[in-house]
Amino acid sequence: MAIIKKLTGQEQITRDLVLLLCIGGCYALSVSLSNTFVNVYLWKQSGEFRDLAVYNLSIVTLQPLTFIVAGKLAKKVDRIIVLRLGVSFLAVFFITVLLVGSSAHNYLILLGALLGVGYGFYWLAFNVLTFEITEPETRDFFNGFFGILTSMAGMVGPIVAGYIISSLANAKGYTLIFSISLGLFVLAVIFSFFLKRRSAKGNYLFLRILKERSYNKNWRLMTNAHFFQGLREGTFVFVISVFVYITSNSEMALGKFGFVNSLTSFIAYYAVSRWMKRKYRKKAILCGGLLLYGAIFLIVFHLSYPRLILYAIVIAIAYPLLLVPYSSLTFDVIGRSWKSAEMRIEYIVVRELFLNGGRIVSILAFLAVIVFFGEKPGIPVLMLILGAGHLLIYLFVRHIHLDGKGTDEEKRSFIPPKLANEEGGSPM
Repeated sequence: MAIIKKLTGQEQITRDLVLLLCIGGCYALSVSLSNTFVNVYLWKQSGEFRDLAVYNLSIVTLQPLTFIVAGKLAKKVDRIIVLRLGVSFLAVFFITVLLVGSSAHNYLILLGALLGVGYGFYWLAFNVLTFEITEPETRDFFNGFFGILTSMAGMVGPIVAGYIISSLANAKGYTLIFSISLGLFVLAVIFSFFLKRRSAKGNYLFLRILKERSYNKNWRLMTNAHFFQGLREGTFVFVISVFVYITSNSEMALGKFGFVNSLTSFIAYYAVSRWMKRKYRKKAILCGGLLLYGAIFLIVFHLSYPRLILYAIVIAIAYPLLLVPYSSLTFDVIGRSWKSAEMRIEYIVVRELFLNGGRIVSILAFLAVIVFFGEKPGIPVLMLILGAGHLLIYLFVRHIHLDGKGTDEEKRSFIPPKLANEEGGSPM
């Protein structure tokens, strides 16, 4: 522990914090190995963007519904049990993929539902544990360091997965990668047994926190911002990976894309976590949003693999610049809201509803465009519209005003976990 404190420069690192980072690291490595390739795996079977949209729509629909259920469970049982439920559903997802094999495209809704339920349970528990384990003084450090871990996993995962899948004939590579991901989730469960048990208490007042938007301007602005964040993530998270495969016809090329993206992101997360100051948060969010929207113009009119690599570099710089201060600001807002310590679970659930609401609208818009206008003319125009989501975040956060000091209750209770796509890695 002393070595870790010396390397990070943080004196308040605890055993449970390290364990939580280990669990998050296992999760991040697992999804970096398989998440991007699941979309390509399904696309290769059907060849239809429509099928991928249905699969991802199932995920983002079940995820917020599961958050509501998981929130109630977290108030009645140990948070660790909720975490294990999430990992169990994720494990069942990979077991199902392995069992159905080349027929996976016939079970899109089932597979998406399993993944959405797994994400819901996992991230609700992970976020709550983050609140309870971490201290406020490490707020930006925790966000940044967890981003570094995610980026490191993102560097190793795609390139290794791409090499294995390209080297093994038929679908053997996919089978091996999905099996490794399953094993990492088992390891995450093992780490969870070493965490201190955290009993639940209190009433579950989800609807009251939803209504809090009517009384709290900052909370209303922040939830609106999360909706627009989801607009881009819903579609881009699966379209970009397929674009990379289409232009290269190679899983190895997709792995290289992920490696370049994560290497750049690793450097950017390190820099932002080291030098981000509270007074620069809103400016950083604006700059990150501008970069993310500008990156779309690299690929929307002329799609090629070199342009996609450049796109990967730009968004890898932009996401840490936006997400580290944005996530910290989100939980500063929550920390100054009504009964923040007692209602932290409910605040997380409501935030997820708006984030995934944006994702659902995004994918429904994508499906409508495919049906009425076709892929060729429709997708580029839609990308220009939905891609503005992160830029629009600034229009809301710029009107958020917080006093310089939080209450003692806030300081004990609120630390921001990783935001954004929750599936691991940068939402494309």
